[in-house]
Amino acid sequence: MTAVDTDLSAALAADLRLLLGQLQRRLRAEVPPGDLTHSQLAVMFHLERGEAATVTELARAEGVRPQSMGATVAALQQLGLVVGGPHASDKRRTTLRLSAAGHALIAQRRAAREDWLQRTLRARLLPGEQADLARSVELLRRLVRP
Repeated sequence: MTAVDTDLSAALAADLRLLLGQLQRRLRAEVPPGDLTHSQLAVMFHLERGEAATVTELARAEGVRPQSMGATVAALQQLGLVVGGPHASDKRRTTLRLSAAGHALIAQRRAAREDWLQRTLRARLLPGEQADLARSVELLRRLVRP
């Protein structure tokens, strides 16, 4: 690898990090959190991505104390977005999962963000540019694959 290649990859890495951060913030701005905190949304997205979890497992995943996570989960349960049930192997523990309303809220938020992005792509990029972007998306996929 030459110095030019190293310089190009370093500049590209910095540009991608900045642009992807800006895109993420813009997508978040399209769907205001409403009455939910960032922590509550993070828990909901965690439960949606994986299987059901306990308060302790969620606290570990989000890097907070179990007591703090307990308060977050309690608020989500009160809103009807998360439900708890007996743990499969330890009946003293409660396993949490998204309720139907929780799944619906996430789907609604995701649809709003994708709608904004689709409208913006059509408005700001010519068809050929959209094709270029589609090829770039495949390259980005290769970056995140294990």
